[in-house]
Amino acid sequence: MEKTIVVSKEILANPRQVWDLITDLANMGRWSPENDGGKWLTKDGEPKLGARFIGNNSWEGNKWIAPVKITEFNEPKRFAFKMRFPFIGGSDWSFDIEPTSEGCKVTQTWVDRRKKALVVIGGKVSGVADRAPHTRMSMETTLEKLADEVNQ
Repeated sequence: MEKTIVVSKEILANPRQVWDLITDLANMGRWSPENDGGKWLTKDGEPKLGARFIGNNSWEGNKWIAPVKITEFNEPKRFAFKMRFPFIGGSDWSFDIEPTSEGCKVTQTWVDRRKKALVVIGGKVSGVADRAPHTRMSMETTLEKLADEVNQ
């Protein structure tokens, strides 16, 4: 059942600037049509390897939270995290930032690791019956809005 979606965008900003934005939990709600930011569970509230947070999400009036752990933190190149619910799976997310002659290329990846129970429960809670195309749209929108913000 595993699905992977990869979306890339050339951004006219240096990799450090993009890194600082995507690793700031509160910022994501400015660009993502589904993620509204979240709350750090670590005492210092800083992004780092192993840090945990609760992601706040919404779509068309539906709201839900997701437990997340940072799995890779290779500054300023790769930021990855996993969202998991015990026994029913979740998903892996990553942002890869590669320098280019004009700025950087940002690649966002989503790997669906949900078990059937989470597919059913998640669809009902989120109101999104077909997760993969919705996630692709959300990722494309996120990178477009991020690029628009840093390119102003």
